[in-house]
Amino acid sequence: MAKKAYKVEGKFYMKNIWHPFSKEVVSSSKVKAKEKVLSIIGSNHRVKRNKIIIDNLKEVSPDELENLVVKYLVER
Repeated sequence: MAKKAYKVEGKFYMKNIWHPFSKEVVSSSKVKAKEKVLSIIGSNHRVKRNKIIIDNLKEVSPDELENLVVKYLVER
């Protein structure tokens, strides 16, 4: 399967404050990209999935990527 780059934006609730986030991930589908971001945010910040809200999930071209690791993985 071809890997695509996705940009996921949203917010998570931690210590009585909503914290915004933006992540770029490599995945084969939107569903898997969403799961990967939920896993990353939950792991790094110890936040449960019901405290994470994803506002925007879109596929981006390699030219628009900011994360060089993601860009390398997509172009490989």
